[in-house]
Amino acid sequence: MRNSFNPFLVVIASLALAVSTLFASAPALGTASLPGHAQNTTNPETAATAQTPAVSYQPKFPGDPARSDAEAAALGYMRVVLRAQRQFNKQYSHFATSLAELVHSGSFTKRMVDPKRGEYTAGFKGKKDSFILTMTPNHLDAQHRSFYAEDDGKIHADEEKPADADSPIVK
Repeated sequence: MRNSFNPFLVVIASLALAVSTLFASAPALGTASLPGHAQNTTNPETAATAQTPAVSYQPKFPGDPARSDAEAAALGYMRVVLRAQRQFNKQYSHFATSLAELVHSGSFTKRMVDPKRGEYTAGFKGKKDSFILTMTPNHLDAQHRSFYAEDDGKIHADEEKPADADSPIVK
């Protein structure tokens, strides 16, 4: 039998080494990550991983007033609703009285009628001559402020209580 180089065996051996290295260096991938299995919090490696701080927010555009990705999404949603209301008012000479009425105004879609918006819940109260839009976070803190806007188009924010017309305007 002669000794020859077999590239197929080299690839298989490399893959086997990579997989064994992955599982050896990632104990958190055990059964604790499967549904119905409790996570082992006594493992120092797992506990250290769970305590690492979140990555700081990267602004989405110059002058972005958001403090987190969740806030950026909430503010984006508010801007879409405000633009849709301006367009709706221009077309029908009054504001929409529900989010469902805004579907197909501007870029407001049928999926946007759902008030559950990630880590926020949208609130909407509309009359033909005015409206109030709120975004309430699941947990109020410095990175999850509450937001408020009405027919003047200015967005207000508060990190201590539900935002209202007296809350500071978001820049």
